[in-house]
This record gives sequence, structure tokens and C-alpha cells, in this order.
Amino acid sequence: MASADCYFCNPTDDTTVLRNELCYARWDSYPVNEGHMLIVPWRHVADYFEVSEEERSALWEMVNEVKRFLAERYRPDGYNVGINIGQVAGQSVFHVHVHVIPRYEGDMANPRGGVRGVIPEKQKY
Repeated sequence: MASADCYFCNPTDDTTVLRNELCYARWDSYPVNEGHMLIVPWRHVADYFEVSEEERSALWEMVNEVKRFLAERYRPDGYNVGINIGQVAGQSVFHVHVHVIPRYEGDMANPRGGVRGVIPEKQKY
């Protein structure tokens, strides 16, 4: 069920880039890198661990579709894929969304540690 005040519950045709029966992909409004996309279930649910098995499967199928789309359009050198679950993990829109962030050679001096950078002093090991 859609929530009237939820940013992701009412996408428009010009914000949805790819779609399937259970989710859609859109550009991130505050992209980390060129091509940063979000994959969002149509159903309003805040916590990734509360999506249905069908939604979970659709989300990960869309991750692969987005990867193919971005590879053709931007030719990135790598990707980060992640989900923020809960306010302490950085979730700011409480409707599940998966980030697919293209990475490019040289976009940061030393990318080692990747997603470990959510706690900066733990990124480098």
C-alpha cells in the first residue's frame, strides 16, 4: 500500500528508468557518482528485512538489470551496492531502496575497503 507522504510511493514516468512488476529503478536525487541509481519496491515497506520473498527476488533481478544498463551507458570500472536499514545505519527515507553506485578509476585516491567506509576509521585495513 502506498503512503501519501512517502517520496518513493508516487514515482512519475520521468523518474522511473526501469521497472518490473514489484519494483522500479530511478536516478538518485543526490548521486555519489554519475549513474547512481536506486531500486525501490512499489509497495511501501520501510525495512528490507520485511519485504516479501517475491519482492526480494525482484529487487535483486533489478540490480542486475541496472548493472547492465549502467555498464552500457557509463562503462564504470566497478560498483558498490548497498542498503541502509534503520536510522543508525543512515537510512533517511523510510521506504526500502537499494543503492547501485557506479565506481570509476580515480574517483577516490584509495578505494580499498569499499563499503567498510561507512565507518571511516574502519575502511582501511
